[in-house]
Amino acid sequence: MLFLGFAFVQVNDPDPILWVLIYGATSIACIMAAFRYYQKAFLIFLLLSFSIYLVFLFPGWKEWYMSSDRSLLLDDLAKMQYNYIEEAREFLGLLICIVCLVVFLIRSFSKRD
Repeated sequence: MLFLGFAFVQVNDPDPILWVLIYGATSIACIMAAFRYYQKAFLIFLLLSFSIYLVFLFPGWKEWYMSSDRSLLLDDLAKMQYNYIEEAREFLGLLICIVCLVVFLIRSFSKRD
């Protein structure tokens, strides 16, 4: 439900289609995991796709992390002033998706599930 909520609030994002797809796909993976149905090819495809995109967002995250005022990440006006703020937010959102997918992929290899 959380990732569906994330997808819903992306409608007013500068690139809504991309982020609705990212969070929507992660929602599908979560729903499948809730029923202990792990489609390894789907999980691997998402992990590879998200990881490639994460590499492109890394410079923005690094610039935010090295900045003197890290609280700008939560400032609504800062994303208008500094491009790296939006990239850092997207990096962290994508990282959350990747962590979930890695957990699901690990569980897919478990003999208990």
